[in-house]
Amino acid sequence: MKKGVTKFIMAGLIVLTFCSMPAWADDGSPVSASADVSFLSQYIWRGYGLSDSDVVIQPSATVSYKGLSFNLWGNLDTKDPNYNDTSFNETDMTLSYSRSFDKVSVGAGYIYYALEGEDTQEFFVSLGVDTVLSPTLTIYRDIDTFPGWYFNLGISHSIAFNDDIALDLAASAGYYDVGDYSEFHDGTVSASMTFPVDKYISITPKVAYTFGLTNASRNEIKAGSWDAKSDHFWGGITCSVAF
Repeated sequence: MKKGVTKFIMAGLIVLTFCSMPAWADDGSPVSASADVSFLSQYIWRGYGLSDSDVVIQPSATVSYKGLSFNLWGNLDTKDPNYNDTSFNETDMTLSYSRSFDKVSVGAGYIYYALEGEDTQEFFVSLGVDTVLSPTLTIYRDIDTFPGWYFNLGISHSIAFNDDIALDLAASAGYYDVGDYSEFHDGTVSASMTFPVDKYISITPKVAYTFGLTNASRNEIKAGSWDAKSDHFWGGITCSVAF
């Protein structure tokens, strides 16, 4: 997909989201919307460092209606080494549906990755349980340019300090099966804390450490990372608006 088209779609949806939020908030509509922008030290995806040593800016907008959601997300690399300049090199469009049954939540969706090189597409399903450590399993299947499977198991725990502020701790492990590579792949541990600014706006700082789980996966991640590293310490801040 051409970069100009994806930028136009991204900008349009974010503007529409912000402009529509007050109306949705006031009329009791089942439609909800949110938008945020993250400023991160590095773009990390499934263990790989997909940026070098410069800040990335990642805007996102989501519109939801009764469990059905559409999200548009982008990555702006402030110094893409492929061009030695600022580059809006990825736009992801995700359509998903989720539903809860008592303590169990299930979801499914479709992702279109509009990339600087070849685009690709994935389907995914997820299963979560509202119990100790809130385990969630998500299974992804690429059906296009990079056919294969990715399994991610995550856990999380929140430590509340008051009604508004909590320390959110999380960990995840992934298994990758694509081409000739099939391996327990990446792990991530993270900590974040959300600070409300007012009823609708919040700021969330986050720190994380991502690493290869085996010798083979460390070699794979190192080969596929722009900074040629097998582990990454990264973080940043996210500014959010939600109604």
